[in-house]
Amino acid sequence: MSTTPSPSENNVSVGSANQSTIGSANDATLYGPNEKKHGDKSSMAVLEVTTMPYSKPRWWENKSLEERPIDGAYGWAVALSGFVMLMFSMGCVNSYGAYETYYHLNQFPDEPLSTLSWIGTLQYAGMSVCGIPAGILVERFDSRLVTFVGGLIMAVAFIIASFCDDAVWKLILTQGIVFSIGAALVLIPSTSIPSQWFVKRRALAIGVVIAGSGIGGLWLTPATNSMINSLGTAWALRITGIVIFAVNSVASLFMRNRLHVEAREKIIDFSIFRDPKFMLVFMGAICCVSGYFTPFFELPTFAVQKIGKTASFGDNLVTIINAASVLGRIGTGQIAPFLGTINTMTGCMFIASLSILILWLPFEATGTAIACSIIYGLFCGGFISLLPVVMANIWGVHRISTIVGLMFIAFCLGGLIGAPSSSAIVDNIGHGTDFKPAIIFSGVFLLGATMFFVLLRFATDRNIKAKV
Repeated sequence: MSTTPSPSENNVSVGSANQSTIGSANDATLYGPNEKKHGDKSSMAVLEVTTMPYSKPRWWENKSLEERPIDGAYGWAVALSGFVMLMFSMGCVNSYGAYETYYHLNQFPDEPLSTLSWIGTLQYAGMSVCGIPAGILVERFDSRLVTFVGGLIMAVAFIIASFCDDAVWKLILTQGIVFSIGAALVLIPSTSIPSQWFVKRRALAIGVVIAGSGIGGLWLTPATNSMINSLGTAWALRITGIVIFAVNSVASLFMRNRLHVEAREKIIDFSIFRDPKFMLVFMGAICCVSGYFTPFFELPTFAVQKIGKTASFGDNLVTIINAASVLGRIGTGQIAPFLGTINTMTGCMFIASLSILILWLPFEATGTAIACSIIYGLFCGGFISLLPVVMANIWGVHRISTIVGLMFIAFCLGGLIGAPSSSAIVDNIGHGTDFKPAIIFSGVFLLGATMFFVLLRFATDRNIKAKV
């Protein structure tokens, strides 16, 4: 007959789960359907006979954080911190076009534009590739430390790049690859940690965080242009790097984990790829990102060549998309609790695809181009802001950082498929003047993403009236 070993003999933590996971009964809603709160009655029998090594709290852990109320004031401090971090990390990626134009016209006039574009491409692709290790670091170390180091790396990358004005490969290495490593360390916790602090207002909080990337693109692009025109690219990079370090250092102080995550034997656990729901989200993300960037890249040129507008008008269309996406990301966070996160995300993707196929594809007019920019901007951000919420609702928030990191594999694949392909389609199939094949390419991929999200919705709940 077996007896229950005492904690002192075998280091068994009997009933300690209430202390090591969550201190509030309301926190049961933080878990996905496949997770159990360690302190509930159904799992206590297992805990009482399970021998496990005792792990002392890590130096940065504060158990009082787990007792703080969800949807509370400190959660909004975390969300605001993520907003600021994304404003500079993704904002710098979105504003690279200002540097590329100057490099092409002045600093490296003999270099092809395709070579210079690799700096911006690697900023985004590098962030996606580094998403997995960034998620692991967030689980194993203090997220405040991770985001601080990320901001330091971004700042150092820009400052070193300011002295690399003699070779493009040096800029690719510093402004492109090194910067992307730091940006990943900021992006992953910013989009995952706030989910731990919210339940009812989770969608709104993540929408506010994601809106930071759009707002960063709105003001960083003209600010960068102004600095380049007045001071040159070297000082523009230095000033931006110093500002990133100063602002990110303050914001990182508030980016705190609420929940303790036990260390795992597997550093990277790919078993979630056996989950059909995850694969539906993964494939939907690939399709979405593949079609997502075409309006940003091709609509300005379309406005000049097909509508006869100026280059500044074409740039304003992208500004309209960015501004509308800020409203859309926050607005979808308000709507999602009433309609369901998956329902809202699917609807946003469907309307975004229709805006391209119905307003952009058949018309070559100023009014429809503006209408497409507004509608696409409002709804394309729904996927970006709601995807972390969907993953937190399905799989819980304990492993959300790693899951978000794995999802960045899809973002990387979609980015490599979409951005180069749309430009190649215009050049090779459209002979540089016909944009319809590229527009169809984008719209079909977004419709494909919609179909994957529809399948996810019914895989989650087959009741068509359910708020999922």
